[in-house]
Formats: sequence, C-alpha cells, structure tokens
Amino acid sequence: MTDKLIRSNEEWKQRLTPEQFYVCRQRGTEKPFSGEYHDCKEDGIYQCVCCGNELFGSETKFDSGTGWPSYWAPLTPERVKTVEDTDLAMCRTEVRCGRCDAHLGHVFADGPPPTRLRYCINSAALTLAKRAGQ
Repeated sequence: MTDKLIRSNEEWKQRLTPEQFYVCRQRGTEKPFSGEYHDCKEDGIYQCVCCGNELFGSETKFDSGTGWPSYWAPLTPERVKTVEDTDLAMCRTEVRCGRCDAHLGHVFADGPPPTRLRYCINSAALTLAKRAGQ
C-alpha cells in the first residue's frame, strides 16, 4: 500500500462532491437503496473515492438486503482500518480507508461464510474500477 494521504478539509471539499464530503469526511451515511453500487453486479475493484485505495473486490460483494453495498472481506486487511464508534448511543465498528482515513461505513458480525462479516459500505465512498472485458 502507498503512504498515508493527508489533506485539509478545504482540499477535500474541492475534490469531492458535497455528498462524498459528508459521507467520507464528516462520517455521514447515505440513504439506504439510494447509492450507485448497492445493487451493482459488475466485476471489478471498489476503490476509495477520496484516494483511489483498492478496498474490495466484486467477488466478495453480496446482497445483504440492507440497501448499502456489502462485502464479506476487504482485498487485504491493511486496506481498511476499524475503530470503535459509539455515536447514536450504540457501539458499532466503523470502517475507514487505510490510506486516507475516509469514513466508509461499518462492519457487523452477521455476514456470510467464510468470514461471517458484513462490511456495510456507503456507495458515495466508492468508485468501481471495472475489470477488463466489462
């Protein structure tokens, strides 16, 4: 993985749409079933919209029925990092980009085999690099 990427909020505002900034830099959440990738079945690599870090492969994507893109594992563990999130008076595990610290979503222990994890990720935090032939 490449070095950490640090930018000011003003720099991020110039590079991101208002929704991307809200989700990725202010730890927001898009409305369920509203994101570009929640029902996407194309083959490729999902990257961080902020820095291009390759996060998830389409082969780990599954339909969780939640309205957000869901994956059972990142490409490699260091691509993402997790932190405790106690907002909203509940304890959850937040998922952030391992390179630029963008808020991506949350991970839950109710996913499918083999990991039993569900990385519930905002579409606004992602871009899809389609694999050749797509």
